[in-house]
Amino acid sequence: MSEYQQLANAIRALSMDGVQKAKSGHPGAPLGMADMAEALWRGFLRHNPKNPHWANRDRFILSNGHASMLIYSLLHLTGYDLSIEDLKQFRQLDSKTPGHPEHGEVPGVETTTGPLGQGLANSVGFALAEQLLAHEFNRPGFDIVDHYTYVFMGDGCLMEGISHEACSLAGTLGLGKLIALYDSNGISIDGEIKNWFGDDPVKRFESYHWHVQEVNGHDGEALRQAIAAAQAEKERPSIIICHTTIGKGSPNKQGKESCHGAPLGDEEIALTRKALGWEYPPFVIPDEIYAKWSAVEAGAKAEGEWNELFAKYKAQYPELASEFERRMKGELPVDLAQKALAWAQDLQNNPAKLATRKAGQNALDFFGALLPELLGGSADLAPSNLTMNKASHSVMPHELKGNYIHWGVREFVMCAAMNGIVLHGGFRPYGGTFLIFSEYARNAIRMAALMKIPTLFVFTHDSIGVGEDGPTHEPIEQTATLRLVPNLDTWRPCDQVETAVAWTQMIERKCGPSDIVLTRQGLEQMPRTPEQIAAIAKGGYILKDCEGTPDLIYIATGSEVALAFHAAEELAQEGKKVRVVSMPCCEEFDRQSAEYKEQVLPSAVRNRVAIEAGTTTTWYKYVGLDGKVLGLDHYGASAPADKLFERYGFTVANAVAVGKSLLK
Repeated sequence: MSEYQQLANAIRALSMDGVQKAKSGHPGAPLGMADMAEALWRGFLRHNPKNPHWANRDRFILSNGHASMLIYSLLHLTGYDLSIEDLKQFRQLDSKTPGHPEHGEVPGVETTTGPLGQGLANSVGFALAEQLLAHEFNRPGFDIVDHYTYVFMGDGCLMEGISHEACSLAGTLGLGKLIALYDSNGISIDGEIKNWFGDDPVKRFESYHWHVQEVNGHDGEALRQAIAAAQAEKERPSIIICHTTIGKGSPNKQGKESCHGAPLGDEEIALTRKALGWEYPPFVIPDEIYAKWSAVEAGAKAEGEWNELFAKYKAQYPELASEFERRMKGELPVDLAQKALAWAQDLQNNPAKLATRKAGQNALDFFGALLPELLGGSADLAPSNLTMNKASHSVMPHELKGNYIHWGVREFVMCAAMNGIVLHGGFRPYGGTFLIFSEYARNAIRMAALMKIPTLFVFTHDSIGVGEDGPTHEPIEQTATLRLVPNLDTWRPCDQVETAVAWTQMIERKCGPSDIVLTRQGLEQMPRTPEQIAAIAKGGYILKDCEGTPDLIYIATGSEVALAFHAAEELAQEGKKVRVVSMPCCEEFDRQSAEYKEQVLPSAVRNRVAIEAGTTTTWYKYVGLDGKVLGLDHYGASAPADKLFERYGFTVANAVAVGKSLLK
């Protein structure tokens, strides 16, 4: 037995033991990929287990995240803060070893994976961020940004449609420092994949303009040669197709679907230990094997050399070094909030009727001049989303410089890759598409929320205001379902001032993603005091008030705020006391103190009408069972926008009538 095989068997032993103790998990993939992992992690991966956040570390992503015991074993063996007791707690409540790798929960895990293909898409973002940062900050003799992105993926990752989006884009851009190792074992949960997945991966990836190699995935020397060849390829991303046997070493289950998603069982584990020549009890690793796996000394040396290089860089390029440190820490300029508030006040003093998508572009002009870390993009809709700003410079194939990415018609990979860019550090990416197409990207949005990372999503054409394009392009339920995603802030501003404040809040937020929902049609600007402008940041505020306790409260967002405002004016002329609450962000409002929420929406006032051109369900938490919602619980139609708003009751007259129905 070679040393390579013996060290790979340490992964196999820990993986099958962890799954068996949990009585749950996927042992087959870790057993099959153990040789791949040994070759990469011991032969090439530059990382420091004692500082998982070292800026110039290589990034490793396990896209087939069900093989999580593989990465947990690697992290433990190489010296990360993941003990043998942690491995014994695999898949248990509050453990550091959850069923799928989770960023922020496990030291050394770069991104949360599990939904197949998304880790692969994340890796495109990681690799793109590395190359863009390198172009921006590196100087002759000072390659302070110089690392690889490695991703392990399986058959399931390549079956998912996002893999096509991700790999097509990576090949077009020429991400030469992205290296994928494909665990090609021919088995998935249902059995032999040849019955439903007959792609030729060589031809497929050659057509994507990737560098392609095939190897025996259990040959440690061949794997090393292939990884070295991939590193030498500078112009194209590389894929190493590793032909492996799932459950390698298990006498009765290797090569079969029976080891994919279930423990091997005590008897089979005993037979596997014998077949592998592994003579140690469960969860026992000999000291000499730990010594050969440890990356602590090599990692400290690699980071120390980089620190010396960066110190020299800082002495020669102090401003660049300071900017690099700020951006990698995710810090914003200290005066940003003050400048943004003054700018919003200036907008209030210069009212304009604008589509909020145009107001959003104006916001990007403002912030783009202050924040070089803003990295924009759109899924082939830049002229419609208005996501390009005055500071935008397009990233072109193989040049890999600039700050605006043309993602093509690839909403899903745009959002997933932006997650990778955020996780890499150094940029605040935002990407735009029509609100209706947020559906294509939904799982990437959910993953950003799950990881609590500040990815920025821009959605335009927000309602039946899309008009003539018809119901296929008119979002009805999308805003409501975005509001259902935990940790995601959804902003739907009513004019240029609310749009400015929304963008400020989104950029300043660090603990989760945000999306902004913008109109195609022009919107009237609402009157406000400086105090009201400051209150926009609270997510909901009193836009128009009355003397004393209101008889009726209108609550509205986006294009419907003006409708509520004018309905309140008409009722006021009839002697009714009416308050209008603008609610651009329900999530931010819900986080306010009980006192503030009571001040805005007094519990004693039961007559409430919410107005939004979308589904009604989520508004009942604000209007209660006694209130009403003027909304849409059906799809739209193809017609000019003004005709649709009239047809479906979004008129001042109807808003007044709905309000009066509560005042009887």
